[in-house]
Amino acid sequence: MLAISTRGFLWSDVETRTLLNIWGEQDIQTALDGNFRNSHVYRDVARRLGEMGFERTPEQCRVRIKSLKRQFLLAKEGNLRNNGQYHKICKFYDAMERILSSRPQIDPQELLDSGAVGDETMDGTEEEEDTDPPQHPYLESTGECSYPETQVKLEYPPIPIPVTVGNGTTVRQTSSSQSASGPSSSRPKWPKKRHADLPMDSLMERFLEQSAEAEQSFYQLEEQRLQVEDRRREAEHARELHMLQVLGQMFSSIATRNPVATATATTAMPPARNTMESTMQPGVPMSASSHVTRGRSCHLRVRSPQSQAEWPSYHTQPQSNPGSQTLVIERSFSLGTAARTGMDDILPLVKNIVPPLTSKKHKGQDGRIGIIGGCQEYTGAPYFAAISALKVGADLSHVFCTKDAAIVIKSYSPELIVHPVLDSPNAVEEIEKWLPRLHSLVVGPGLGRDDKLLKNAKEVIEKSKARDIPIVIDADGLWLVAQQPSVIQGYQKGILTPNYMEFTRLYEAMHHEPLDSSDHQRSAMELSVAMGNLTVVLKGEEDLITDGNKVILCRQEGSGRRCGGQGDLLSGSLGVLAHWAYTSSADMTKSVNPSVVAAFGACSLTRQCNRQAFHKHGRATTTTDMIQEISSAFKKLFES
Repeated sequence: MLAISTRGFLWSDVETRTLLNIWGEQDIQTALDGNFRNSHVYRDVARRLGEMGFERTPEQCRVRIKSLKRQFLLAKEGNLRNNGQYHKICKFYDAMERILSSRPQIDPQELLDSGAVGDETMDGTEEEEDTDPPQHPYLESTGECSYPETQVKLEYPPIPIPVTVGNGTTVRQTSSSQSASGPSSSRPKWPKKRHADLPMDSLMERFLEQSAEAEQSFYQLEEQRLQVEDRRREAEHARELHMLQVLGQMFSSIATRNPVATATATTAMPPARNTMESTMQPGVPMSASSHVTRGRSCHLRVRSPQSQAEWPSYHTQPQSNPGSQTLVIERSFSLGTAARTGMDDILPLVKNIVPPLTSKKHKGQDGRIGIIGGCQEYTGAPYFAAISALKVGADLSHVFCTKDAAIVIKSYSPELIVHPVLDSPNAVEEIEKWLPRLHSLVVGPGLGRDDKLLKNAKEVIEKSKARDIPIVIDADGLWLVAQQPSVIQGYQKGILTPNYMEFTRLYEAMHHEPLDSSDHQRSAMELSVAMGNLTVVLKGEEDLITDGNKVILCRQEGSGRRCGGQGDLLSGSLGVLAHWAYTSSADMTKSVNPSVVAAFGACSLTRQCNRQAFHKHGRATTTTDMIQEISSAFKKLFES
């Protein structure tokens, strides 16, 4: 695990909870119990914290624990006296209560009076605990020494003292120890103001009041922001309404010259829509009650009430009474539900693209697949994707990984061709040499989020786009797309396979607004359109496949078992099926987007493998078990 640099003095919530989990372990508490020479214990705590990815010195760990205990005692004392309102001052009250509940009860005021709560500003130069023995039973049990009493320095005003000089003149001098020789000593010394010590109740009351004022200020600022956003949306709607009014006036003028005129203007095919109609006299602008909703496809047509048909272009018929003609402007907009194609319609298309096995073929003709991924931490994902591609029917499977991962991946199976070049200085040039031999590319399984690897993956995607081969992006490849959407945006042979969390990240990166989880189909279509009508496969209870024009739901029965690696099986098989789909004729896919056909086949196959493996292994099912079912599942779905 890569260490997280935490050399500052501030502790994050995650880091603090990790420290508490380590400090609360039985062996640590036992080592601290009755032993005030505990520097070696906190060295062990710092070492374990470092293994979890947080770099802290033993002294910083000790100071943080001491501060947390004081906050806990503050909160606990306030909880006993004021019905729990002080519970807010200790964010980790429950964790501390769990750890310290078995300790002897002490008077919290004794520990609170021993020093101020300010340990977090210390830089780790405090004296070791073993210089002074513990002074309190509670601290003796935890192996820590008590804090020294805080010294209070009192300032008093200078007292004038008369002094007689030789000529009989009396001069008054002050006894202040702060006076100094020189010109500045003649200036009057004013006593420093002293603040009376406020009781703890008053301090906490002031703290809570200030917190409430800060929260109120935040709510006011948020309300102002929302008001600005509302005004922006109203202005946008007003502009759209103005455009509709201009269109209405234009159609009215046309209808005045041709009483029966029918025009249809659509921006997208409306499968299911809400319709709003406004009745207009010629020359009268459109009603202000009509407005356009952002993110919905708008469809506008003008027709005559007596017309019996809608025409795709301007159509003129004679009219006996043009003056009495009333126009109806009908505007409809899509609610995001696209035309759905059933499973029974797509499954035969998947069967059509499966190439037959004949003796006339040569090695590599049925698919040479490249997997971009595999680093020191993740070696299983690229293996699962590559071996799944071979099991589905690809002839060769290449894995382009880092040097650390190459030996491990190669040891999994001799069937794979492993290239340890992904982290080399000339990685892009090394991979580019192989691109002419590859039929499709799968980017992301086991890639990791190292900046160097992501940069190399981005450049490989650009090179692959130039060769016009299908590109499947999964896992950490989707993280790259969320950061830089332009890397794949608009590439029609690109296929994204996000799970729900990855889909949410992509949607919010493209639309800059929270995802509406109530309508996944609309959201998936909007993401596909925003990405340039790429095929999006949203994995879930029902796999949702869309290219922005239609939505297909894969309801192939699977199981309730979800184990790591299933998405890699999907991406590897999808790489093969995408190659088969794009090399098939348009008659075989019935003019359906080849990426959609391939995605449906990969989703159905993955679900069938999951079902068969679960039937044999139940809760113990793993991705390895699913890969063993690819042969029989493929035959049952596509060759029966």
